[in-house]
Amino acid sequence: MDQETGGDPYLPPEREDVRRRLLAERGATRERMDALSRDFEAIVEANALVAVDDEHDPEGASTAFERAHVASLLTQAREHLAALDLAVERLEAGEYGRCERCGKPIPTARLEVRPAATTCVGCAGGSAGLRR
Repeated sequence: MDQETGGDPYLPPEREDVRRRLLAERGATRERMDALSRDFEAIVEANALVAVDDEHDPEGASTAFERAHVASLLTQAREHLAALDLAVERLEAGEYGRCERCGKPIPTARLEVRPAATTCVGCAGGSAGLRR
């Protein structure tokens, strides 16, 4: 039994490389969130200084749209950060890289797209097919 992986045949052998990649992506996501937060604050501040009426002023409507867009991007970045945290947690628990339903390996390509994926494509598709 391998001490590092606990003998789990589904854990990728390059566990530390995966961990480094997840943490690097987490750092980049955190930086993006910080930049988006600064952008959002600047938009809100500029909007408050101008005190435009969003309904009657096309520039005000544009500012409101920009504010909503940045807020949406910030929400997506927060969700991605939470997914990365979950992926790191699963990696450290020895559960990363295998389906929690069937136990089969989750393809690396799927993990690259969805770092916090907990199911293989087959199980993910099967559960969606059951919901009508």
